[in-house]
Amino acid sequence: MESTMHYALIFFVFILLKLCVTQEDIFTEELLIKPLNTDTVYSHFHFTIKWETPDSDFSSHSKVFPRILGELIERFNVLELHISLTNGLWRYEKWGYPVVNAGPGGEIWSWFKENTISIDKNWKELTSVLSGLLCASFNFIDETNTISPEFSFRPQGVFDGSQSVNSSYLKYASLPREIVCTENLTPWKKLLPCNAKTGLGSLLNSGYIHNTKYHSLGLHLRRICSDKLCTKTYLELQQTVSLVYDSKTLGARNWSLMKFFGQGVLNSCELANSSTIYIDITSNSSNPFRLTYKPDGFITSIRGGSVREFVKYDVVKNGGAFSVGVDYLTKPEIAITSPSLIYAHQYLSGYGKENGGLVVKITNNHWSHLDVVLLQNIPWYLQLYLHTLKITVSGKELKPIKLKFIPGKLRTRYHQLEILVRIPAKSIARVSVNFDYTFLKWQEYPPDANHGFYIPSAIISCHLPLARDFTGLPQDGTMIRDSFNASRSGYLVQIRTETLIVTLPTPDFSMPYNVICLACTVVALAFGPLHNITTKRFILKVKDNQNIIDKVKRILKLSFKKSGDK
Repeated sequence: MESTMHYALIFFVFILLKLCVTQEDIFTEELLIKPLNTDTVYSHFHFTIKWETPDSDFSSHSKVFPRILGELIERFNVLELHISLTNGLWRYEKWGYPVVNAGPGGEIWSWFKENTISIDKNWKELTSVLSGLLCASFNFIDETNTISPEFSFRPQGVFDGSQSVNSSYLKYASLPREIVCTENLTPWKKLLPCNAKTGLGSLLNSGYIHNTKYHSLGLHLRRICSDKLCTKTYLELQQTVSLVYDSKTLGARNWSLMKFFGQGVLNSCELANSSTIYIDITSNSSNPFRLTYKPDGFITSIRGGSVREFVKYDVVKNGGAFSVGVDYLTKPEIAITSPSLIYAHQYLSGYGKENGGLVVKITNNHWSHLDVVLLQNIPWYLQLYLHTLKITVSGKELKPIKLKFIPGKLRTRYHQLEILVRIPAKSIARVSVNFDYTFLKWQEYPPDANHGFYIPSAIISCHLPLARDFTGLPQDGTMIRDSFNASRSGYLVQIRTETLIVTLPTPDFSMPYNVICLACTVVALAFGPLHNITTKRFILKVKDNQNIIDKVKRILKLSFKKSGDK
């Protein structure tokens, strides 16, 4: 008995020591609040977890990294994973560029490792698991609506630059009709170390988030270097929430955390290495305002030739519950956000229910030409004609530098169209292609067939020589701290256009409904008599003659009695 207790104690000490020497976990949380113009305010949450773990040991102990994601990476051999669930459209020409770009609906793309045996199988199983994890409709993603872009996406984490990028290990799909609601936010918050109970996560109140003009949830998983020499790597998880508030909805231009989220910050997350709030005060000179809470410091950001001013609040230092806000001193005079260098819109052309066209207008406001990559994932029920593809600028036709087109197959595969084109300075490029509508089988129509069918948003990728705003995920860590005083010459910008709704030739589904109702009525009316005839028992009733004689006698007596009285 003593030897058993001795071995048990040794085993317990061994497990305890193993937990004490586990890999380092670093968790930081940040909130950026930035006025976009005189009527809208942008709030962006950025939760980052860095986990120092080998590529083959995702089952080891972690203090804050979600174990389910570690098992998911190991099971499906995932190198990078990017997920977004968005409701609303980001207005690039008015708001500039977001910290993390996302298209309307659901979007997911993933890089798999080179030793993956069956990428298609892993992709299908991965989307099914993520569907259950985030309560989304990713289980509807299959080989029909999945593509492998060649030019538009590149690995955002650690990558061997000596090797060329093989797009066959990349899978991308989108669900433009996906609706984002509380069912997605709740499991997303459970992945946070403090489970949205304390820290900046406590501000994520679903009742306030889903009433905004634009809200987007993001989950980004990749490997990054720990230093410039990349002596070791971290597995990095970034969870993001982007919100755009309208002053008309709030009832006033003045804003605060109480107005945005219904409460202030409730203490700090004990597991967070840092918890910080940043407020962009660059527009204070043109639209003066007063901070309602004394900041902990001031920061100047020089990025891509643009200088911006920020105030900083340390949640851990302030402690307890507190709220920050802004009170404007004068009426708005000028717009706050400068025009975006590049933005795009997508719309339909043509008329009738037989043929139509798809047009993407790309605006270049830069002083020099820009090389742009356009990616379109077009459903198979629109039959494209590549010979009708035209790229025009001010009436002059341009030839694409590179063109990749994988035609779709009916009920099997989407169309994939990638175009690399050079857009002249201060111009608008118009990319158009014609298509025919497809007649669907009656079983292929959704229950609300007259609502229409969705076309995913187009993705425009461009390397800007001078970025005037926050553009995309930083390459070296967190959202704000590592991006100050950046000296890179250019930045990769990706923007998404609107999603479109097309109305395919739809039969009159009310006629089958009427026929079914009439047939059911006829059957019901005929069923009653037939059922009675076939199931009712007939019994022969014998007539009693004595009763008839008694009735005749009674009638005769009454008649003789009446005649005698007269």
